[in-house]
Amino acid sequence: MIGDVKSYPKIIDRILEILREHETFCIVGHVRPDGDCIGSQLGLALALQNEGKTVTVWNHDAIPDKYKFLNPAGLFGKPRSGEKFDCVIATDCASFERLGRAGECVGDRKVFINIDHHESNTRYADVNWVSPREPSTGELIFKLLKAARWPITPAIADQLFTAVSTDTGSFQYSNTRPGTFHVGAELVTRGANLAKICDEVYQSYPLSRARLLKHVYSTFRLTAENRIAWFWLKQKDFARTGAQSDDTEGLIDHIRAIEPVVVACVFEELEPELTRLSLRSKSAQVNVSEICRQFGGGGHPAAAGARIPGTALAVQRKVIAAVKRALKAAK
Repeated sequence: MIGDVKSYPKIIDRILEILREHETFCIVGHVRPDGDCIGSQLGLALALQNEGKTVTVWNHDAIPDKYKFLNPAGLFGKPRSGEKFDCVIATDCASFERLGRAGECVGDRKVFINIDHHESNTRYADVNWVSPREPSTGELIFKLLKAARWPITPAIADQLFTAVSTDTGSFQYSNTRPGTFHVGAELVTRGANLAKICDEVYQSYPLSRARLLKHVYSTFRLTAENRIAWFWLKQKDFARTGAQSDDTEGLIDHIRAIEPVVVACVFEELEPELTRLSLRSKSAQVNVSEICRQFGGGGHPAAAGARIPGTALAVQRKVIAAVKRALKAAK
């Protein structure tokens, strides 16, 4: 049961011991933060502040516009070198490298905690709570606060509901567990503003994103008997539509939803010879985290990514070939 503290893992006791004995905290997340990352950071930050702690929240990248409603108090700041903290906590970040500049600025600390749900997590901190069975880091933070018996205020409930909802595809992805619905229900009971969250996150896209979506539908391709769908986002596409990189979140779901498609791929040009890859799988037999690991990336079995050097055509060929091998092995 959600409220049964005895059922929580022992690592929670260790983390709570650290949180209670220290006073200054910095909470960091991964580059290009998503709803789970931001909601987990801010939910934990608010809870620590309510306990009288001094909390700083840093990310390499700014908050995407669609999640700015979560940060009315302006808790997020830019990473600054030379600051000292009793405790640094990384949330939703599978590797130290994915902290970006925030990782470079949190070296002066007494203890480092890593709270995450990615199976590819490298256990890079002093204390690591990594639980791939949970569909979101937000659910881990919820369990932490419950075990601590700290108040989950409406503001904290907003953060954690956003975290849980976005990383489960609004409770639609196969990673959603029965307990996840209990968590969502309890957060709404505790004051999460469901209507506002859904409006801000799912129903308030800028016109530039609609133009980018038009590009996706005009240019996506199918291969391997329509079981693989993919499209490119080049720098010229962002310039033409007026979109930002933040506007790409969720675009992959539009081709993933095509009935024959098993694996969806997005190639995003970061530099002339550097590509960001995103993969989504609809089959439990095709683990895209393993595919991305071949290219130095990782993630979840159903959702993963990597950054791959090389020409666009070379990257595309290598990735599609790897996906085809995975599909063949699954058969």
